[in-house]
Amino acid sequence: MLYRLLALNIDGTLLRSNGRLQHSTKDAIEFVQKKDVYITLVTNRHFQSAKKVAKALKIDSHLITHGGAFIGNRLDEPLYVKRISEEKTFNIVQVLEYFNCNIRIIHERFSIGNRKKISSNLVSKMLLNSSDPLFYPIQFVESLADALIDEPVAAPKIDVYFDTKEELKEAEKTILDSFYDVDVIKVHDGKIEIVPKGISKLNGLQVLGNHLGIKLDEMVAIGDGLDDLDMIQQTGLGVAMGNAPFEVKRAADWITRSNDEQGVSYMVKEHFRKQYPIKFLNKIKNR
Repeated sequence: MLYRLLALNIDGTLLRSNGRLQHSTKDAIEFVQKKDVYITLVTNRHFQSAKKVAKALKIDSHLITHGGAFIGNRLDEPLYVKRISEEKTFNIVQVLEYFNCNIRIIHERFSIGNRKKISSNLVSKMLLNSSDPLFYPIQFVESLADALIDEPVAAPKIDVYFDTKEELKEAEKTILDSFYDVDVIKVHDGKIEIVPKGISKLNGLQVLGNHLGIKLDEMVAIGDGLDDLDMIQQTGLGVAMGNAPFEVKRAADWITRSNDEQGVSYMVKEHFRKQYPIKFLNKIKNR
């Protein structure tokens, strides 16, 4: 099978546990680019953060960000964007503020969240750690609903962090029962993402594939999270990282090493070394 597109998750896949890229990963990306394979990043991160990673890898292509709600190569000219309306964003936040959770509205240009404290050290680290504050303003307020009254926001994505699994499950059920036009994606036991109905990483790949003329079975997708499951199952070659949970590994066609053990570079070089450059194959085909 000739694969024409490589889709890579960022956190837990491309990046090591310390948040850094390995030199071997950069080499692997360059290796695949020489095969004329289109490379995209498929991530829950906002566009500007994903673009920063893409720049470090010398990837200049459309990126699938906000879990599939924002796709593009430039901030001002997205290929595709879908948002939760201002009114719906406000109503969802009102419901969530009854729970013990941190809420963050993730816009492509900024983020705004509440200050509610929860005890999880992991959540605190995720909320406070931002590598690009100068390029992506982050604001925290006491009441997010009150802030939205003054300055409404149509959100591509809402991130919600919980202290307990029980609180997460109750909030997830409440949102799904109350709002028919959004989906709730469980990232792990402490986090859910609320997105417009139909939005997912897989949907983002389908949109990009239609734009490029590339079918799902001509794609390789590499990921490590539960939210990567659909794209791993539906693409031509689905790859799970060694650090992925059991459900993701079970669904994958291929399991590589972990993100701390050069999993991406190992898989990419092991597989794509067998594939001739696409331009070369097209040239032979047209003779």
